[in-house]
Amino acid sequence: MGDAMEKSGAKERLGELRREIDAIDEALVALLNRRAGCSLEVGQIKQGSGDCVFKPLRELQVMERLLVHADALPERHLRAIYREIFSSSRRLQHPQRVAYLGPEGTFSYFAGIEFLGHSADYMPQQDLEGVFRAVNSGECGLGVVPLENSLHGTVGQSLDLFLRFDVRIQSELYCKISHSVLGAAQKLGDVKRVYSHPQPLAQCARWLRGNLPNAVLVPVESTAAAASRVQDDPEAVAIGHKRLGDIFDLNVLVEGIEDLPDNWTRFVVIGQGQETGEGRDKTSLLFTLPDKPGALSGVLDVFTRYGVNMKKLESRPMRGEKWKYVFFVDAQCDLERSDFAHVLTEVEERSTTMRILGCYPEGESFDVSSQPGSDAP
Repeated sequence: MGDAMEKSGAKERLGELRREIDAIDEALVALLNRRAGCSLEVGQIKQGSGDCVFKPLRELQVMERLLVHADALPERHLRAIYREIFSSSRRLQHPQRVAYLGPEGTFSYFAGIEFLGHSADYMPQQDLEGVFRAVNSGECGLGVVPLENSLHGTVGQSLDLFLRFDVRIQSELYCKISHSVLGAAQKLGDVKRVYSHPQPLAQCARWLRGNLPNAVLVPVESTAAAASRVQDDPEAVAIGHKRLGDIFDLNVLVEGIEDLPDNWTRFVVIGQGQETGEGRDKTSLLFTLPDKPGALSGVLDVFTRYGVNMKKLESRPMRGEKWKYVFFVDAQCDLERSDFAHVLTEVEERSTTMRILGCYPEGESFDVSSQPGSDAP
C-alpha cells in the first residue's frame, strides 16, 4: 500500500515538473525571439556603419557576465548553448561564410564548428592559400587557419601567407587533437596501406611502427581526403578524427593512437576588419630588419625596456629574397592601445617594414578529440 502511494506521489510530481519545464521552454523561446529581433536590428545598424559582424571580444564579455549566474547548469553546457546563440545572432545580422582547409571532416572544420557554431556556412578550400584568398577577396567573411602545433611547431605556410594577403587575425583558439584508425576493414591484420595528412602520420609514428610495421604510409592532402579514399578498400585505413567514421561510414578500429597525448593545435580566425576595445590582450605582428649587426637585438630591447612579454618569436625566409628573413612576434598585450604607441614607433624606426597582423583576446581551449566521431596539425 505504502509503495503504491509513493509511486503515485512520484508520478504526480513528475507530471508537475514536466508541465513546469514546458512553461519554461515556452518562456525561453519567447526570450530567444526577442533576442533575435534585437540581433536583426543590430545587423541593420552595422550594415549602415560598415561595422564587422564577428565580435569575439563582445562575445567573450557576454559569456563572462553570464557565467557568474551559472548554478545548476554546468559551465561547459552554458558555453555550448551560447556558442550556438552567438552563431545564430551573427547569421541573423549577416550570412556568414567561413573558409577552411577542407573537405568536411578536417580538424580545421571541427575547430570552426566548436568556436563559431553551426549557423555559419562553412566553405571548404583545397589548400591554405585558398582560405587566405577567399577571405582577402571578400568571398568569405572569415577563415579558420592552423598556425602552430604543440608538438611540431609552426605551420610555416600559414605564416608565409600572411606576407601575401592583407588579412587580420580576429581571434584564436586552441584545440586538443586526437587521432583514430578508421576504415572498411574489420581488423588491423588486414591493413596494407595507411592514408593520412603528413602531420598525423608523424604524430602517430611510434604507434604505426609498433602495430602496422609492414603497412605502406601514404601522405594525402587532408585526413578527410584519406577517409574518402579508404571507403571501398578493405585493406586500407585512414588516420584522423574519429567523427570521420560517422561522416564516411567507416569503422573506428582504434582510438587515441597519437604518440604523445597532450597534442594541441592553435588555430586563428582571420578576416578583414578588426574589433576594438578593452580586453584585446594579445598582438601578432611581423617585421623585417636592415642587414646590420644588432638589428634584431635592438628591436628585442624595445620590448624588454617597456615590459612587453613576447610569447612567440620566429623567423621565416622571405620569398624571392635570398638570405633575408621576416620575423613574427606574439606579444602578450594590445600594442594598438595608445599607451603602447611609443613601442610601435620605436620598433618601426628600427625595422625596414612592420605590420600588425591583429590584436585579439587570448584564445579558448576546446577538446575536439572528445567529440563523437581532418587536415591536421
